[in-house]
Amino acid sequence: MRAHVSTRLQLTDFAGEDAKQPLRVYAGLRTRPTQRQRAELVLEELKRAGGFERSVLVVATPTGTGWLDPSAVDTLEYLHAGDTAIVSMQYSYLSSWLTIMADPNQSRETARVLFEEIYGHWTTLPRDNRPKLYVHGLSLGSLGSEISANLFTIFEDPIQGAVWSGPPFPSSQWATITKMRNPGTPAWRPEFRDGAMVRFTGQKNSLQSGKRWGPIRSVYIQYASDPMVFFSPNLLFHKPEWLIGERGPDVSPYLEWYPIVTFLQIAFDLPMATSVPLGYGHNYSPANYLDAWIAVMAPAG
Repeated sequence: MRAHVSTRLQLTDFAGEDAKQPLRVYAGLRTRPTQRQRAELVLEELKRAGGFERSVLVVATPTGTGWLDPSAVDTLEYLHAGDTAIVSMQYSYLSSWLTIMADPNQSRETARVLFEEIYGHWTTLPRDNRPKLYVHGLSLGSLGSEISANLFTIFEDPIQGAVWSGPPFPSSQWATITKMRNPGTPAWRPEFRDGAMVRFTGQKNSLQSGKRWGPIRSVYIQYASDPMVFFSPNLLFHKPEWLIGERGPDVSPYLEWYPIVTFLQIAFDLPMATSVPLGYGHNYSPANYLDAWIAVMAPAG
């Protein structure tokens, strides 16, 4: 994920209580020849390190380059005073936007295989003596992660929730939910049914609606200015819904749709999507991750 990990002392100073050293378990492409073997390696290392003895366990799918966003990881660990374990597994060396063009199924398959291994062991543990289980992914990681915990698989023994950020435009579950959003809600901040299972947020926290959360809580973080989310081949000849009606706060009022032209504008934005200020485009802010983790996990205090 990255070399630096918040120390126990740093977490203790922040939390005002005795913290734990957070656990991060990661398998690169060269650790084993197949996805299944890498997932088995992650599981064994997680068990050896005591990951199933932590309060929170997150199965995270990385971006195309094999990277997890520190904005997501650090906020989680500070929120729980280090009583966390995060597991992840690499599937590519390419940037997400390149991997989407080359082979987006690598993310889906890797997320599924890793989740199956972790979930398979998690279900053997006593329900009152195991960590709460969540899934997470940014960008192409979101694309894979959102379908890794298949509802038919987890129906008998459900996980606790998910935080996904910057879901890229080929994301199937995200696209279905957005299409089926409640009438009158914008495409860049949709509301789905009663909000008990899935909610969306952006720069401004829109998760504290006061409505009931269900047993599985899932949050999508997306910025209206993120081309990775709102690019589409349909831009060639159709005006997108995110330019109709109320616009996102970070979308220029001067942006207009023109056939072919707007398609090229957004397409050229894709490789530059992370080079914008924090909290815009495809560069997600720790504050928004914090809102999402709190909404999904409802931590004490």
